[in-house]
Amino acid sequence: MIFLRKLFLILAFFCLISLTQAQVNNTFNLMPAPAALKLNSNRIGLDQRFRICVNGKANKRIYDYASRFIRRLSNKTGIFLDKLQYVTVKDSKDISSTLLIKIHRPGKLELGEDESYSLVTNAKQVIVESETDLGAIHALETLLQLLSSDANGYYFPGVEISDKPRFAWRGLLLDVVLHFMPVDVVKRTLDGMAVVKMNVLHLHLSNDQGFRVESKIFPRLQQVASDGIFYTQEEIRDIVRYADERGIRVVPEFVVPAHTTAILTAYPEYASVKRDYKLQRYFGVFDPVMDPTNEKLYPFLEKLFKEMSSLFPDDYFHIGGDENTGKDWENTPHIKSFMQSKGMKKYMDLQTYFNARLLPIIKKTGKIMMGWDEILQPGVPNEVVIQSWRGNESFYGSIKKGHKAILSYGYYIDLIQPASYHYLNDPMPDSVKLTDQEKKNILGGEATMWSEMITPVTVDSRIWPRTAAIAERLWSKQNVNNVDDMYRRLDIVSLHLESVGLQHLTYKDKLMRQLANGYDTKSLEVLVSVLEPLKIYERNEGDTMYTVFSPFTKLADVASPDQKLPRIFKKNVEEFLIQTSPQLEKSIHDELMIWKENDSEFKKLVVNSPVLEEAASLSENLSLIAAAGLESVQYLHDKKIPGETWLAQKMEIIKRAHKQGGRCEIQIIDTVQKLIEKAAGK
Repeated sequence: MIFLRKLFLILAFFCLISLTQAQVNNTFNLMPAPAALKLNSNRIGLDQRFRICVNGKANKRIYDYASRFIRRLSNKTGIFLDKLQYVTVKDSKDISSTLLIKIHRPGKLELGEDESYSLVTNAKQVIVESETDLGAIHALETLLQLLSSDANGYYFPGVEISDKPRFAWRGLLLDVVLHFMPVDVVKRTLDGMAVVKMNVLHLHLSNDQGFRVESKIFPRLQQVASDGIFYTQEEIRDIVRYADERGIRVVPEFVVPAHTTAILTAYPEYASVKRDYKLQRYFGVFDPVMDPTNEKLYPFLEKLFKEMSSLFPDDYFHIGGDENTGKDWENTPHIKSFMQSKGMKKYMDLQTYFNARLLPIIKKTGKIMMGWDEILQPGVPNEVVIQSWRGNESFYGSIKKGHKAILSYGYYIDLIQPASYHYLNDPMPDSVKLTDQEKKNILGGEATMWSEMITPVTVDSRIWPRTAAIAERLWSKQNVNNVDDMYRRLDIVSLHLESVGLQHLTYKDKLMRQLANGYDTKSLEVLVSVLEPLKIYERNEGDTMYTVFSPFTKLADVASPDQKLPRIFKKNVEEFLIQTSPQLEKSIHDELMIWKENDSEFKKLVVNSPVLEEAASLSENLSLIAAAGLESVQYLHDKKIPGETWLAQKMEIIKRAHKQGGRCEIQIIDTVQKLIEKAAGK
C-alpha cells in the first residue's frame, strides 16, 4: 500500500510538471525561450511604489539599463513613475525594493563572458541574480516580456527562471555600405538586438560602393571614396558606447583584397591593374582587387587597420576576404610572374599569401583575425576565425580543421525567406557528428543584413521580427523548435521590438500613402497583405536597373517578408480540407471574397497612381484565383465534383497567377490550388 501511495505521488508530480509546462506555453510569450522555467503561486503587483535596488559589485551599465527599464515599464503601463526615472548607486540601497538585482561582478564585453541569470518572483519581490551585469540585462528583458495584466491591473507573475545562452556568439551583420545607415538606424537596431538577447553587431564598413569611416591618416577615404557619406570617428565611438550600454559587442569589417573599388578609387597605387577607378554604383561581384605583390600595400594596410581597430575595443577584426574573381590577378603579367616564382597554381594561393601577410598586422593591433569562408585554404592558421556563408560543408569543414567558426549560411535575412526556414537552421544539429572539441569550435551564428535592396526606411522590416527567431535558435535549447509556437510568440515580440523604436510595422503605412498618392490606401493594403518581394536574388537577377541611387519606395519595398495573413489562410485551408467545419468555411469564404472584390477598387487607385501600374496584373490575378477558390469552396460545400474542363480552366488561372509583377509574388496561390484540386477530387 505504501509503495502504491508513493507511486501515485510520483505520477501526480510528473503530471503536475506536464501541466505546468503546458501553462507556461499557453501563458507566456517569451522569446528567446529560457533554459528552465517553473510557475509558482506568487505575483507582484505594479504601482507607483515600484522600486529597484541593485546590490553587489555592479557598474554603470546596469544602473543605466535599469533606468531605461523603468521608463519602458512606465510607457507600457501608463503608470507614472516619473520620480524613478533613474537608478543610481546613491538611491539604490533598499534591498526590500520591488525588484532586487544581485550582481556578483561587472561583466566584460568579450566572447564567452557569463551571461546567465536567475529570475524569481517570491511573495514580496522579484529577485534577479547573475554573475555579471550582462546576465542582469537579459533578465530585465525577460521581465518586461513577463509583464501581465488583468482586471486588477499590471503585475509580474510567479515564476522561477534559470537561463543562459546556448551559444556565445549571437550576432547580426548590418551592412552600412551598399546603402548607408545613419547613426539613429544603427542605434535602434542595437535596441532591438538587446530585446532578444543578441550580443554582437557586425558592421560591414567598406565595399566597392564606399568606405564609411572617417580616417584621419588617409583622408581621401572619406573625401573621394565615400560620396561624403560616412561616420565620423566620434560617431563610431558613440555607436560603440551605445552598444556597450546594452551589453553588445561591435565587430568591424573592412573587406580586402577584393570588394575594394572604393579604397582603390582613393588610392589607386595599390590596385593590381592600373585603370581609372570610380565608386561602383551597381551591386554585385567585381574584378578590382589589391595587388599583394606590392610591398607598399602592407604598410598602408597596417596604418589603416591600426587606426580603424583603435575605434573598436572588441577583440575581433573582420577582413572579409570574399568574392575575389581572380581575373585582375590572372590577367596581369607581373602578378602571374610572382605567382609562378612562388609555385602558386591558382589565384586563391595568392590570396592565402596575402592573408598570411595580413595576419601579423592584425595581431599587432591586438586583434583576432576573422574572415568569410573563402579564406579557408590550405595553410591558413587555425587562429583565424571562419564565418561560413556558402554552405554547411565549409562550416563543418573549418570546425574539423581546428578553426573557431560562426554560421551565417541559412541566416541570410536579406533573401526574404520565412522565419521558419531560419528557425530550423541549427548550428549544431544531431545529423552532424562532432567531437566535444569540434563542438567547442562552434562559436554561434550571425544573421546577415546586406543592404543592396534596403534603405533606412525599409531596413527594420527586413531585419525584424524574423531575426528574433534566429536569436532564439542561438540562445535557447535545441529542442525548442516548434514552428507554430515560434510564430505565435513572434507576433508578440514584434510589438516589444516596436516599443523600443523599431519601424518594421509602421514604415508600411508611410510608403503606401506615398504610392497611393493620398490617404485612401485600403485596396493597396488588401493587395499588399498577400504579397512578398521576390526571394533569394530574384528581385535584381539579370537586371542592371538597380543602383545605389534607385528608388526603393515601390511595391516590392512595401511588401514584407513572411506575411502573416497568407500563413494563417494556408493553415485554415489545410485544417478545412482534413475536416470541414462551418467556422473555417466561413472564414475562408470571407477572405476569398475580399480578395475577389478588391481588384475593381484597385483599378480606380491606379488611375491616379501610375507607379502602381506594375501591380495591375497581380491585383487581377488575385481576384481570379480568389474567385476560383470561392467556386471550390462551394463545390466542397455542396459535395459535388466539377468536370475536367473546370479543373483545366482553374489550373490555367493558377499558372498565370504565378507570374510576378512589381517584383512581388502572390503568396496564396498554392493554397488556393489545394482547394481547387480537392474540389475536383484529386
